[in-house]
Amino acid sequence: MATTTSSPASRLFATSVASASSLMVLQLLSRLFTFALNQALFRLASPSAFGAAAIQFELILSTILFLSREGVRNALLRVGQDVSADARIRRMNLSFLPIGLGIPLALATSVAYARYASGEMKRQPYFEEAILIYAVAAVAELLSEPLYNVAMVDLKTNVRVRAEGLGITAKSILTFLILLYDSRAGTGDFALVAFAVGQMAYSIVMFLTYTVSFGWVYVCLHVFANPNLRYLNRNAAGGYFDTEIMQLSFTMTLQSLVKHFLTEGDKMILSSFSPLRDQGGYALAVNYGSLIARIVFQPIEETLRVFFSRILGGTAQKKASGSRRASLAQSAAMLQSLLSIQLSLSVILVIFGSASLPILLPLLLPKQYLSTSAPQVLGAWIWYIPVLAVNGGLEAFLSSVATPKDLNNQSRWMIGFSAIYIGSAISFYALGLGDASLVYANIVNLSARIVYSLRYATNFFNEPKATVFRWQDTLPSRTLCVVSGLSAVIIQLSQRRLKADEIASELGKRALLNPSVLIHVGVCGLLALVCLGTWWRASGRYLRFSSFRRDKVE
Repeated sequence: MATTTSSPASRLFATSVASASSLMVLQLLSRLFTFALNQALFRLASPSAFGAAAIQFELILSTILFLSREGVRNALLRVGQDVSADARIRRMNLSFLPIGLGIPLALATSVAYARYASGEMKRQPYFEEAILIYAVAAVAELLSEPLYNVAMVDLKTNVRVRAEGLGITAKSILTFLILLYDSRAGTGDFALVAFAVGQMAYSIVMFLTYTVSFGWVYVCLHVFANPNLRYLNRNAAGGYFDTEIMQLSFTMTLQSLVKHFLTEGDKMILSSFSPLRDQGGYALAVNYGSLIARIVFQPIEETLRVFFSRILGGTAQKKASGSRRASLAQSAAMLQSLLSIQLSLSVILVIFGSASLPILLPLLLPKQYLSTSAPQVLGAWIWYIPVLAVNGGLEAFLSSVATPKDLNNQSRWMIGFSAIYIGSAISFYALGLGDASLVYANIVNLSARIVYSLRYATNFFNEPKATVFRWQDTLPSRTLCVVSGLSAVIIQLSQRRLKADEIASELGKRALLNPSVLIHVGVCGLLALVCLGTWWRASGRYLRFSSFRRDKVE
């Protein structure tokens, strides 16, 4: 009699898909909500105030959080369910290290910034108070790390969805209310405080939500010496921490120093050379441009880290064993299919995004931001999004399976990538591209990192015997390229004839009722559907996810 069972890889794939879907729903709902509030925030806050909060203060926050927790987070994703209870305890104890690292890092970062900030920044009302609130908010967010890692390792996505969703909601509402009060009072003095208090609300609400779900873990922060507790048990065999995972965390943390510069390099350069007004325009453009990255790409990347870490066991040396060949084939199929989807949809995004942007800008941007660098930066982001997507998936794979030796080698290459980024940014600025130069420099930088990661993935999957991964198979089909090219020509002809971008620039939101604009938008929408249908018929329906279906066992 035939029975249907599912392999561990299939179950993990199904759980990972559910996790990614939940995170996407969270991101979609929270971003739509915050997008609506941000439209009001952008009109309440001046470009200078928004630039100070979204560029400079966010740089302080990300520096504290990224350097404190990134290495530990990535290492703990390799904690499986197939280890002893004591081994799991020693590994999960590492979740508490970011708190100890974050407190001195928050103090040093905030003091250094308060001392060396520009004169324009120091003249902002309540400058020092806002820095203090951001530093405390960073430490408060780090208190959630043990709880966050439990949720990630145990794939309890619902806990994380609830915590982050409530946190983002509280942050947006409180920031908006303070800015609204400040606007009606007519002072304009509380803009920085509004963003700082909003960030503090995010940290507190997220921590409290996690604590409700994992209250017993919170107790460990205060009574960690109690031998009856599972976590931070001083009597656990082998000591408090798993030395192998701890060493891996240390390696990943060192690598985070370089990666943090590459990730936040644009904010560092802007903070040093651009006036606050242009920083606000850049931040607004990035806020819009990163919506797709936050809603879709970030959940996929985080889910891939969990999936590859579990199914491949985290060490490259084991990949050739007979028991792992099926896992290798499934992982290669998933990565190859993901890249195929990303590259094909990127072609469509670039063509139709570039065509739609001139019409959308007057509708989306407040008038005070149209004269900043926001329009040029958004135009560059259309090209940046596809590169960001591909790099995220590949680096999620690399960080999940790489050994400490591989990571050290990647760190050396990261130094070269940093030089590429700086050289590209300087060159593009010299060519007169303005703040969009930073986006184009990131495109060059991430392209180099994509080549490195692709080479690593190819060697990982294709040694020592069968070829199970071919990056050439991820390229868009010739049919899609031809149809997309023809669509681009038709869009240009429609634009020249109907002049929809000029009408939108002149009429603003009233352009939504203009017949020429509506006809042009309809032409673009119809052609986009044709391109999507072409992709699906040519390659989309043949993607190799079938290997993750339930296995039938006789």
